[in-house]
Amino acid sequence: MGSLDNHSVNGFSIPADTAGKIITCKAAVAYSPGQPLIIEDVLVDPPQKLEVRIKILFSSICHTDLSAWKGESEAQRVFPRILGHEASGVVESVGEGVTEMEAGDLVVPIFNGECGDCAYCKSTKTNLCKKFRVNPFKSVMAGDGKCRFSTKDGNPIYHFLNTSTFSEYTVLDSACLVKIDPLAPLKEMTLLSCGVSTGLGAVWNTADVQAGETVAVFGLGAVGLAVVEGARTRGASRIIGVDINAEKCIKGKAIGITDFINPMELDKPIHEKIREMTEGGVHYSFECAGNLDVLREAFLSTSDGWGLTVILGIHPSPRLLPLHPMELFDGRRMVASVFGDFKGKSQLPLFAKQCMAGEVKLDEFITHEMPFSRINDAFQLLVHGKSLRCLLHF
Repeated sequence: MGSLDNHSVNGFSIPADTAGKIITCKAAVAYSPGQPLIIEDVLVDPPQKLEVRIKILFSSICHTDLSAWKGESEAQRVFPRILGHEASGVVESVGEGVTEMEAGDLVVPIFNGECGDCAYCKSTKTNLCKKFRVNPFKSVMAGDGKCRFSTKDGNPIYHFLNTSTFSEYTVLDSACLVKIDPLAPLKEMTLLSCGVSTGLGAVWNTADVQAGETVAVFGLGAVGLAVVEGARTRGASRIIGVDINAEKCIKGKAIGITDFINPMELDKPIHEKIREMTEGGVHYSFECAGNLDVLREAFLSTSDGWGLTVILGIHPSPRLLPLHPMELFDGRRMVASVFGDFKGKSQLPLFAKQCMAGEVKLDEFITHEMPFSRINDAFQLLVHGKSLRCLLHF
């Protein structure tokens, strides 16, 4: 193991002589569904060909981490595992063949990678990558099918969503890492790894909302509120927020909703209420709850003839879409959006600059900050709907 004598690069402290060596560091390890994460020393191998090892500076918790921690999808259960996929950090060392970044660069991990060479990456019709797209079943590195994490006894610890950010150090394929402006505020940039990019990108890229159009957002968690922010920046004339948590009304209005609906307080289906409010339905609805009953309401809340519903929630199996094919002949459409249709490596740096310029309000999404040692407390805040993003600092 290398010495952890540090030096400063870009204002951040990284080890001086650990390149090519195993690093011992703290990580939060999930050993079984729903059980508290165990913070322990783990071994992190050096990066191999086309891989990068980074020091995580900030990480936050997303509902996808929560679902994986609970083990909601039995088919995706792999333990022990290091979760986490929304973070920012600094490059510690790079593996063979990595030329676009070097030690000291500020970076943001992305769960939906971009190799830049495959037919998918070269296409303008998708932001998926043939090899490094989001894959909840993947738990090892793409290069050799092995883990870069292990316990002090040498047993493997599995990876999560190409990233595994609940660790002081992590190893990623270079396709899953975006170099950002060295002057970027890393706390806020953390949110670009997932939530804000997903929600705002769904508005800008997937739906391409225009000024004066109307929007309904079902589920006002971090992704839903990022949709609200995206709609606000595009000049939507009406932004209707829907959530069963009445407390979300305050945060929603601070970010940009014009109307709030609590389904628990209605005496009619949500879609009927929205159609009444908008004289026929909204131009766009965004389903951010991962609930098929909610998805149907979102679909029916859009306007006959041209309504578009964008699916952002993660839906469990085995239920299928709650609509009949003939309902699509009324002109309403439905589409899903992965990572807000951003191509991460090629488009996120510009998005980061737009955020730095104040075009997007990021600080509203960070509701709590805690040391990494309190990660289990941060999970409980999300479980009970008390936080949007709790930022963990290392």
